[in-house]
Amino acid sequence: MNSTKIIGIVLIVAGLLGAALGGFSFTQDTHKASLGPINMSVSEEKKVNIPLWASIAAIVAGAAVLVAGSKR
Repeated sequence: MNSTKIIGIVLIVAGLLGAALGGFSFTQDTHKASLGPINMSVSEEKKVNIPLWASIAAIVAGAAVLVAGSKR
């Protein structure tokens, strides 16, 4: 399996995951204060939304890469 097929498959899978999940979230730790041995930190959960058009574009691009790679 050559690299163009792998890239095409990865794009299609990423597009399908983006369309199915709609985004992902992560926790960001920020340190607000440090007073001697006492450290105070805040954890924030942030969400990143993936637009549907970006997921569809990734699926189409992956299919195009697979088709172009098979014509070689």
